[in-house]
Amino acid sequence: MSRKQTAEFISGHHQGEIADKRLGPKAKHSHESVKSNQPFDRRKKSESLEGTDKMNFKSVINKVENLAIQSTPNDKRNRRRSGRGRKKIFENYLSSSDVSTGLKRGELIQGPLRINPKNYQEAFLPFPDGNRDIFIDGIISRNRALNGDVVVVKLLPKEKWKVIIPERYGSETNAAAQSEVPGEVSNVNFEDFPAQDKVKILETSPDVIIEEQYDGSQDESDNGMSVKIGLGRSVSKINFSPSEKAAGLSGMQPVDKSGTRTRTSKQEQSCDMIVNDSRIHPDRFLQKTGKVVYIVEKKHSRAVTGFIKPLSDKNSELYKEFFMFSPVDHRVPRILIPLEDCPKDITTRPADYGNVLFICRIVDWRDDSNFADGHLSKSLGQAGEIEPETEGILIEYDVDFSDFPDEVLECLPKSLPWTVPKKELQKRKDLRNECIFTIDPATARDLDDALSCCNLPDGNFEVGVHIADVSYFVHEGTVLDITAGKRATSVYLVQKVIPMLPRLLCEELCSLNPMQDKLTFSVIWKLTPEGKILSQWYGRTVIRSCVKLSYNHAQSMIEDPEKIMTSDELPPVSPDHSIAEIKTAVINLHNIAKHLRKQRFDGGALRLDQSKIAFTLDSETGLPQGCYIYEYKDSNKLIEEFMLLANMAVAHRIYRSFPEQALLRRHPPPQTNMLDDLTTLFEQLGIELDFSTAGTLHKSLNKTAGEDQYSDARKEVLTHMCSRPMQMAQYFCTGTHNDEALFHHYALNVPLYTHFTSPIRRYADIIVHRLLAATLDSAQQIGLAKSGIQKQADLCNAKKSASKKVQELSADLFFSVFVKECGPLESEAMVMGVLDQSFDVLVVRYGIQKRIYCNGLPLQGFTFHKVGKNPELRLMWEPETLDQKPICQVITIFALVEIVLKSDHAALKYSAILKKPTGTPE
Repeated sequence: MSRKQTAEFISGHHQGEIADKRLGPKAKHSHESVKSNQPFDRRKKSESLEGTDKMNFKSVINKVENLAIQSTPNDKRNRRRSGRGRKKIFENYLSSSDVSTGLKRGELIQGPLRINPKNYQEAFLPFPDGNRDIFIDGIISRNRALNGDVVVVKLLPKEKWKVIIPERYGSETNAAAQSEVPGEVSNVNFEDFPAQDKVKILETSPDVIIEEQYDGSQDESDNGMSVKIGLGRSVSKINFSPSEKAAGLSGMQPVDKSGTRTRTSKQEQSCDMIVNDSRIHPDRFLQKTGKVVYIVEKKHSRAVTGFIKPLSDKNSELYKEFFMFSPVDHRVPRILIPLEDCPKDITTRPADYGNVLFICRIVDWRDDSNFADGHLSKSLGQAGEIEPETEGILIEYDVDFSDFPDEVLECLPKSLPWTVPKKELQKRKDLRNECIFTIDPATARDLDDALSCCNLPDGNFEVGVHIADVSYFVHEGTVLDITAGKRATSVYLVQKVIPMLPRLLCEELCSLNPMQDKLTFSVIWKLTPEGKILSQWYGRTVIRSCVKLSYNHAQSMIEDPEKIMTSDELPPVSPDHSIAEIKTAVINLHNIAKHLRKQRFDGGALRLDQSKIAFTLDSETGLPQGCYIYEYKDSNKLIEEFMLLANMAVAHRIYRSFPEQALLRRHPPPQTNMLDDLTTLFEQLGIELDFSTAGTLHKSLNKTAGEDQYSDARKEVLTHMCSRPMQMAQYFCTGTHNDEALFHHYALNVPLYTHFTSPIRRYADIIVHRLLAATLDSAQQIGLAKSGIQKQADLCNAKKSASKKVQELSADLFFSVFVKECGPLESEAMVMGVLDQSFDVLVVRYGIQKRIYCNGLPLQGFTFHKVGKNPELRLMWEPETLDQKPICQVITIFALVEIVLKSDHAALKYSAILKKPTGTPE
């Protein structure tokens, strides 16, 4: 066996509501805690800082209170924190009684705060009617709230609302587009300005953009839709960089960064009157703005990763008492750290800690300070290394990766190996002699679902879905149950998994391992060969799986049904069942699944798939050796269809029995205004997509993508655009919603849906199992009232969202390391969006998205304009020699380009560089 065996891992989020079968990272690893897996011997071990456990937060606050603090490190005007007349930066929060009254009167609005990760000055709050979000401009208006916090917002007067005008409604004046580079401003086309007017660089002015639904992984930019924007009478930030070489090109934006021009007050007033005056525009062109007046719940963990460094002003009273903590996440404020929290030799050897990642926890953020006060709790290790970075991600997103305490383990069975008690066997339907098997990724250890399929004499089939009965071991109200409820989900990283339940349950007692008696809940149908349901049965069962198949095993059976498979080609098979019997069952399930799938999409279902990246890891170092886009095959689809069928069946069962307590999963329709914006953009591009229903969107999306070699890339680009106005699916308790229409699942186009099929890794499924058990046994009671179920549903929603983000960050981390170790990497890329000084691409080979900046390319200049209504960049490349002419490259949405991915000097940063085309010079 080779010393460098590779371990595969599937990353990314499966967009469809299968979400019940491990297609991603969750399937690839055993349930190891973070602490138990340290593959990097060279990595600096994380160490708790001396004295931090005894840190007195109050003393930190008091000490800072009596010192002068600067507005910024370079601001010489100190503001005294002690004494009378200190200058307040933030408004006081309203009282809870005032908030309650304001919410009842409709004067205040409550919701989760989202801060743009590419521009920390911008934040958004969902508007209750589902239309365009409320825009919160700047840190002051955000009033110390952090990303994810549940806040209360007061709307600003209408004259301060933001103006958003699609270009087709006005002149062709081009507005500044958002730049994701901190401190960098946008190049603007000045062709429409009068020749005698000049333009002035504004050093500080917030970029303003169209709000797009943010799912934690996307920039909140307009992504190609040119708009005019304004906020009150502020002037958008403008960058103009004249270049001598480009000066002679008509209409060309230069890329050199020297020189300035000034704009006359006449031009400023003209632009303001046309663009920024919200009073002269109809409501459909306005976005409400607001300010935070109360924090209901601090959802953000207040824990951040970052670096510590001395204060820049050595004359400051703070210099000898505090260090500055700079978070990696720019949405979090800089934090003052008491010197006694820091390593003892940091004052004499600060350079030793320049690349060391630390964890800091915010303990206070007062109304007179731009800086928060914090407690330095832990050093993680060197930035750019996988384990320190991973631990930082977990802490920031409040993932509990600690070992399970003894009181939790005490809840597990003591007598091992565990066997099914005879008394329990008598309560269940015995299916141990049936041909039942699992289909999972090859290295999966938490097997929570199994299938069976038997031919019936009348030509129909008896098909069963069998799910591990986790609720038998996790008793309601126990310490084990409470701990699982708090974790709410297993969290899947590239190299490991953070389990919701102890490993004994995940991998042994509950896992449906082959040739072992296991307790299950089963849903069994009588189906026609076309998938029509003739009857169905729900009940507690005991099964004995005959084989653990991988997706590849099942795929081989599907692709070559005539092939006679031998025992050497499969894992160990129970002697009670033949390989031929198992293969026949797989093929029959596949044929039925094809009909079920066709019926779903004919009935109006929608699927928005996005690429999932997979890695091969070195078994010794844990570093990525390779990566590729995971292929979703027929064996995956087989599992998906029957998991969906079971989830829908159980949803109807528990809602019929418990109309006030059922835990279901709803998916709201897309936000109306955002969908209108997207429709306008597609009209500009000449793309015909039908957004009337989920089904029409699915059909038109597949039709528009085409069938050539780039159809997958084209569909990925379209899917990315269509995903932006979509809302997230959510768990909810039926007793908290009066209107059954709100139960509807938009993407699946079904009235009722829930999660039943993954109780090992999702706590919501455990609650559903308890509800199902109560429908089968009237003596079994549900311990939670509808308010308690809704509270748990809210937590499950939050933890699921955090888990998704952590999974994405883990994949990003490994891909960054892969680029560093194996790059530069070349690939074709398809343009996803065109802005006025940059464009976004989908890297076809790896399925990742990157932004390319014109300012970073060796260009003579570039222009941004529209051909018809299609945004277009024209890049003029520097010629190789003086006697050659520049090469012109046209960048439009769906254009194919060649790019190179190169690692940057900063830890875990890499850039996409556009390769110079080999065309004919103009």
